[in-house]
Amino acid sequence: MLLNLHVKNLALIKEVDVDFTNGLVVLTGETGAGKSLILGSVNIALGKKVEKDIIRKGAEYALVELTFCIDSRLKEKLEQYDVYPEDENIIVVSRKITYGRSVSKINGETVSLTTLKNVMDLLIDIHGQHDHQSLLYKNTHLQILDKYAGEEVKELKNTISDKYSQYIEIKKELDKFDMDETKRLRECEFAEFEINEIEAANLSLGEDDEVENEFKKLSGSEKIMSSLSDAYQIMGYEGNQGVCECISRVGYDLSEISDIDSKLSDLQKQIYDIDDMCKGLAREISDYIDEVNYEPQRVAEVEERLNLINHLKLKYGQSIEKILAYKGEKQAYLDSLNNYNLMREETKTKLDKEMSELVVLCDKLSSLRKKYAIKLEETVVKALEDLNFLSVKFKINVSKKENVSANGQDEVEFLISTNPGEEVKSLAKVASGGELSRIMLAIKSILAGEDEIDTMIFDEIDTGISGKTAQMVADKLMGISKEHQVICISHLAQIAAMADSHYLIEKNTDDESTETNIYRLSREDSIKELVRISSGGEITETAIKHATEMKEMAERAKLGQF
Repeated sequence: MLLNLHVKNLALIKEVDVDFTNGLVVLTGETGAGKSLILGSVNIALGKKVEKDIIRKGAEYALVELTFCIDSRLKEKLEQYDVYPEDENIIVVSRKITYGRSVSKINGETVSLTTLKNVMDLLIDIHGQHDHQSLLYKNTHLQILDKYAGEEVKELKNTISDKYSQYIEIKKELDKFDMDETKRLRECEFAEFEINEIEAANLSLGEDDEVENEFKKLSGSEKIMSSLSDAYQIMGYEGNQGVCECISRVGYDLSEISDIDSKLSDLQKQIYDIDDMCKGLAREISDYIDEVNYEPQRVAEVEERLNLINHLKLKYGQSIEKILAYKGEKQAYLDSLNNYNLMREETKTKLDKEMSELVVLCDKLSSLRKKYAIKLEETVVKALEDLNFLSVKFKINVSKKENVSANGQDEVEFLISTNPGEEVKSLAKVASGGELSRIMLAIKSILAGEDEIDTMIFDEIDTGISGKTAQMVADKLMGISKEHQVICISHLAQIAAMADSHYLIEKNTDDESTETNIYRLSREDSIKELVRISSGGEITETAIKHATEMKEMAERAKLGQF
């Protein structure tokens, strides 16, 4: 159940924080007040695409946060996505949008959009303004029938999907044999070349790391040797013209004049100390050079080996393990080419076997679908009669397609007749927009009984209806709300009167900005809103009396007092 909706800086919404109740929750408001924004914010939390201009002007981010309370059934399903409720079975889902990116979190932990969508699919079901249009497509009919059929069909579909995947893999193998002799020989030659190239390298696992480390070490030795040799040359030790020789000359020159001035003796002593230091440093450099093991020939050998390994990586895989695996695959492919006819026949036999098994499974699935189609037909007719469809006939045609797919081999189409004496025809051809909305509501009410989703949202499911039909739609929504939390955005007084909780969406404008807000209405304020909806906003005693009677009738209906 959805406990709370918190929205901040989303389009016209500066900040909204609203608590929801169970039962039937109805949201009403003037046209343009921002009813679509409320649903849009929920859709954002569901992981839907975000428009670039969704962040409120002047704000740095937009935030949508939904708080749910779940039961033990949902706990187990959420665990598969590593989602665990907080205290008292609470799940908090949030999505923060900044310019250029968005961050989704569940209970404070960052999650991917895929995980967000999977989790939200378990928590909430949304029927948007135009979702009933999906009833025009046969794929939707198939999905509805399978959902109604439940676990029995779901398990068989999973088996068929796995079997179909195996079939496709074998078919890909067979397609490789679709070549003439010239192409086969060319493929053999190329496969042999690649295998020989890899075998000639005589690779061993882990060798690439070893060779690369040795090359770095040897390359470093070359640089060390070069730098130290230059340094030793500059020092000029052992008679070479350099720093040591120059300092020695300075010492000699000072010794010639030190007896003239006693101060020069101190300078001479300092020079002798520096001379000793230079010669000591030169000896240390010389000793280090002797210790460096630099072999130019070995460097060349290791570099050549490393280049070969990297060349093979570029061609066959980014590691020696992948290169050797590639060689194994090529060897198997070469073997199949050398035994072309035999392998082709064996693969074709395997493919035929998979198809035969698939057909058996698809036939079984077709039988199940036809069985549940009969049950669904009867249930839909009853639900449609509850929504003021008189003399309605509803049929589900399950026919076999030419090709098998991961969903089986069936095409499902809903057929309907809404007028006495008329034969059923394709739903897509005969149903109006208003009728499609009611048909979708009928189907949703049926599937709600099979669903474990606690919260259902309907956005203007009442489009194109009025009068008695509107009242019957209100009754149907009330019926669903006994088992599920139903949140309905509506413009009909009959539905608003039936609300267990009635909320007003309102747009406020001043000289500087426009804001959309949402308020929960008291019973008295709810009646005033019913007056606005039903009489165009003119508040008269007659209008108030009519709205009050409407509210009282709805309250009696919820108590079963007709």
